[in-house]
Amino acid sequence: MATSITQSAVERADSAAHALPRYLPDPPGTHPPLDFADYRCTRLRHPTQPLLLLPQRLTEVTGPLLGPGRVGALDNDLTRQHDGEPQGQRIIVRGTLRDGDGRPVPDSLIEIWQANAGGRYRHKADTWPSPLDPNFTGVGRALTDAEGRYEFVTIKPGAYPWGNHVNAWRPAHIHFSVFGRSFTQRLVTQMYFPDDPLFAHDPIFNSVPDEAARQRMVSRFDLANTPEQWALGFRFDIVLRGRDATPFEEPHA
Repeated sequence: MATSITQSAVERADSAAHALPRYLPDPPGTHPPLDFADYRCTRLRHPTQPLLLLPQRLTEVTGPLLGPGRVGALDNDLTRQHDGEPQGQRIIVRGTLRDGDGRPVPDSLIEIWQANAGGRYRHKADTWPSPLDPNFTGVGRALTDAEGRYEFVTIKPGAYPWGNHVNAWRPAHIHFSVFGRSFTQRLVTQMYFPDDPLFAHDPIFNSVPDEAARQRMVSRFDLANTPEQWALGFRFDIVLRGRDATPFEEPHA
């Protein structure tokens, strides 16, 4: 015997389906393409086949845990991780991490890495003739609080040459990595500083098609959070999705 479905049951099912959250892509131009001709490295590393969705299993969503026990007392202060103080302009970077509806995202691990004041990374592949700073490693991490806030104390990085094209120099920037509940949930972006003269010449910055989206990668000078005679304050808010989303390097993956 065939099973009959009442009209009210159909209406309830339809209502439940509409109540589920829907995936809405960010506005066109928010994120850079995976292959951008002016950024030469993308020619070799961008995917050439359609991406496959790999469902997250129990191993990926249950560990490793990114709780407060993973973050040390000085992890967010890059100026106190060694015996002496690093060279350069001390800065404080504060901001909030929010979702597409403007709600704060608490307990999220944020990592940063950057060049020193002379524009050099502490990495064996970085060999351009700018001195290394023995008191600056250039890496830090912090957990967002209950209101989605984070803070880093560091040194303003310098510009550096990078060989992408003739006389290519990168604007001063700090790399940001934002984790979800596990290491498989990760987004990466870059924070720039206001009024940098190298913006117009940098293909990585300009790989973001929309001008308004590019400006969301530029921090704001924050005089209210600038301690007198100690450090300059900058604000950099990160939005995960929606019309105000921060551009990320690999959102399609």
